[in-house]
Amino acid sequence: MRACPNCGEGVFEGEGFCEACGHPLTAEATAAVQAGRVAREGVTAKVLPAGRPGTRPTRRTEPKSPRPACTECGATAIDADGYCEHCGMRQPAERDHIEIELPGSVAAGASDRGRRYARNEDFLALAAHSGGIAAVVCDGVGSSPHPDDASRAAAETGVAELAARFGSGAAPEEATCDAALKAAEAVAALAESPSDAPSCTYVSALTYADPATGTPAVTVGWVGDSRAYWLGGGGSDAASEQLTQSEQLTQDDSWAAFMVAEGALTEAEAEAHPNAHVITAWLGADADEVRPRVRTFSPGGPGAVLVCSDGLWNYAPKPQDLVAVLAGAACDPALDPLGAARTLVRFALEAGGRDNISVAVVPVAIGTVAPDPVTPNTEHAP
Repeated sequence: MRACPNCGEGVFEGEGFCEACGHPLTAEATAAVQAGRVAREGVTAKVLPAGRPGTRPTRRTEPKSPRPACTECGATAIDADGYCEHCGMRQPAERDHIEIELPGSVAAGASDRGRRYARNEDFLALAAHSGGIAAVVCDGVGSSPHPDDASRAAAETGVAELAARFGSGAAPEEATCDAALKAAEAVAALAESPSDAPSCTYVSALTYADPATGTPAVTVGWVGDSRAYWLGGGGSDAASEQLTQSEQLTQDDSWAAFMVAEGALTEAEAEAHPNAHVITAWLGADADEVRPRVRTFSPGGPGAVLVCSDGLWNYAPKPQDLVAVLAGAACDPALDPLGAARTLVRFALEAGGRDNISVAVVPVAIGTVAPDPVTPNTEHAP
């Protein structure tokens, strides 16, 4: 077995195309792709407005029939797994790259398949409520069946429940816990049997004004190793970042975190262990009793809440690392949350992109007026 030169996935000798990304591996396969390109010369093509960060715009041949056309060669013979039967290229899926931006740029997010996997098993959702923003990111557990369904069910259920419960008067901690439990029920309902249990991680963030002081507050809840961070000062300027120190708001439910907490290993030793990223809590019918962990944080100044999957934080685990990435791109998440999400996704892709990547950014400014409630938004094609 050798590695695909395009995505690094293992391929067997003699295979014409990579099963993961569709890249041609032999001279014959390359010739077939080139033949497809020649065959489509003279056919009108359009540039799609939505391109993945760091990549060139995708060209799609205008189909001559209702059948979808291959984005690479223009053939209409696409098999059930999404591969072109003529040139072998994998076709873009709906969830390969998703972006969300709430009206008024009060919050935004981006989710990308990455470079290694054939599908995006992450999902993110955002919603405005009467006092601020609700954000949820979920990462499907790849070893479970249909992890993409699990993450979508959890994120959509969680964000809707979180906004509704808080909007109806529940305390932020209560709303956060209830939303996570509702998300767990939605994921458990997907299982056809105990041995067929889709599963995922879960992290949420709720921004609002503290009723006692009127100052901004953030409540986060999580199950698994998806994370929430506070980026002080908007995260784009080292001096302003000192106004409110950036920090990680969640603690991973993982083997590494457990071993460090027990004093058995140092953080460096635990992170270097093969079991480091084995999660110890998740949503799914095969999980033990789900006990979401909840924390409320009171910022001392302006900044932004970041919730993300490990596809990002694997490359920038410390909050200061994330601040540096944004500062290097001169991107202020408090002013341009979608730009910040795109910047962080692009960073993870350029760093290797070995996992799905999901990022949601919620600016928090002292004295801001809460946005009008809107319907939860889970998809946006830029």
